[in-house]
Amino acid sequence: MPAVAKLPDATPDPADGPEPSATPRRRRRAGDSRAIEHQKLAFLRLVSHELRTPLNSILGFSEILSAELYGPLGAPQYKEYADIIRGSGKKLLNLVNQVLEIGRLEGLELDRAPEALEPAFDDAVAGADFVRGVTPVVIADGELPLVLADPWGLRTVLTHLLQNAAQFSPDEGEVRMRAETHGAYVDIFVEDDGEGVDPADLPRLMQPFEQGENALVRRTEGAGLGLAICELTCQAMGARLQLTSAPGRGLSARVRLKAAPRV
Repeated sequence: MPAVAKLPDATPDPADGPEPSATPRRRRRAGDSRAIEHQKLAFLRLVSHELRTPLNSILGFSEILSAELYGPLGAPQYKEYADIIRGSGKKLLNLVNQVLEIGRLEGLELDRAPEALEPAFDDAVAGADFVRGVTPVVIADGELPLVLADPWGLRTVLTHLLQNAAQFSPDEGEVRMRAETHGAYVDIFVEDDGEGVDPADLPRLMQPFEQGENALVRRTEGAGLGLAICELTCQAMGARLQLTSAPGRGLSARVRLKAAPRV
């Protein structure tokens, strides 16, 4: 049997010390990445603030034209075009507000206090836009538990999750919202029956300004910031957001919060 040559051990001898500049280089790269991200967010905040003033003018004057406040416009196409301008302006303003929200949530800590889920669920349903006949359904078996959360943060997360679920639900479908108590924690679920997404894409969908190559992000307009806002808001109030999905099985979002004792 021929002899097999033994390769030298690749593990460095501790006496030789660490590889020169390996650790500092990694640290420099991490620091450069954080600096670039900070500059990007600062630039986006500045641009977003500058965009809001002209957008308010566009929305205000297009609404006046659409309502024909100072008299008829003449050809019916003018009113149609004014409606298109107003709708496009509202979409752009929504994007600007989301960019500002991303910048505001970086490193933010929210105060937490006992919060009832019933009014939070109601406010989230009222704040979300359900299109194509999609119906929100709150599943509750008795009284919903209390949670430790920031009122604004809780409603922001639930509204964005409902909005996201409604966008990717089938026509005339439903979006379900429910809560379960597990010891010291309460899990809030928002589920839809849409096309679902590859589980490998889920972490990327919660990152700001990321677009995946799948139906979940290609079907609708916008920069895909809703889930990123949910993730940052959950971090700010000590909650945890987890997404689960599979192609053809819809998307389920779980928000885990600490339970609050009832007085």
